[in-house]
Amino acid sequence: MENAFSFLSILSLCTFIFIPFNMAKGQDLISTLEVYDLQNESRTNIYQEEGHFEAPNWSTDSGYFIINQGGHLFTLTADGKEKTILPTGDAVKCNNDHGISPDGTLLAISNNDLITGSSGGTSRIYILPIEGGTPELITPLWPSYWHGWSPDGKHLIYTAERNGIYDLYEIDLATRTEVQVTDHPELDDGPEYSPDGAYIYFNSYRSGTMEIWKMNRKTKKVDQLTNDEFSNWFPHPSPDGKYIVFLSYVKDQQDRHPPLKEVMLRLLDLKTMKLTTLCTFLGGQGTINVPSWSPDSSKFAFVSYSKK
Repeated sequence: MENAFSFLSILSLCTFIFIPFNMAKGQDLISTLEVYDLQNESRTNIYQEEGHFEAPNWSTDSGYFIINQGGHLFTLTADGKEKTILPTGDAVKCNNDHGISPDGTLLAISNNDLITGSSGGTSRIYILPIEGGTPELITPLWPSYWHGWSPDGKHLIYTAERNGIYDLYEIDLATRTEVQVTDHPELDDGPEYSPDGAYIYFNSYRSGTMEIWKMNRKTKKVDQLTNDEFSNWFPHPSPDGKYIVFLSYVKDQQDRHPPLKEVMLRLLDLKTMKLTTLCTFLGGQGTINVPSWSPDSSKFAFVSYSKK
């Protein structure tokens, strides 16, 4: 799988699987890490290289980004001038689901483990020190794909396949107890906590199109936030709780999120519910899979792609 692009069913369902298509070797692709500034309504290119990288996290001190590339994680200085591998021990098949704890001391990663006899996705979630080190297994069951830390740092929210269905799950880091959050036959994916911990935002195909939803964490009541002709993925609430940024495919992709498609980044004002299209470019899988807001909520990072 590492040397060929594939649309196997399990890859096309999951937001989080590292897709190692041939362009990842730099033969036909240019990846650009960009920052969108809400105040100036502008895009700035931070870093560009021939090859394939994905999914930027913004550090809690705004000093650097974390990206994944070729199964490894890298730190990239905020000015884009210095890229350094982040040691992850035996976890050397990291996919594009990784994120920094609220206090900035830990990193959650998802790694496609080598599991004998498994014919499907083998991603499991680990945590390790923010500077890198030996990963600690959090989810013994697979496949499990990290998507968010709770604001108090005590829980992780993720998408996982259990009994043939992808739903949302939460795990208590102290007890390692896994709790199923959603129960629906259609794909639920991309979960992330609201900054106050009261809600979980996610994308789901439960309406027959891929839309953005909100769940009350206490009552489990769900509300649909988008309803249009686009395929909507990866809702990320801003740290101040005012906005959600998410990815929209211009053409309907059903329950898939392929790479190298015409996509938009859109902003939802959670007070007025006004929806604004910020920019359109070539992207999709790998563009904004993980939380990527700056700590002050003024900017967010994403990856755009172009063919050589």
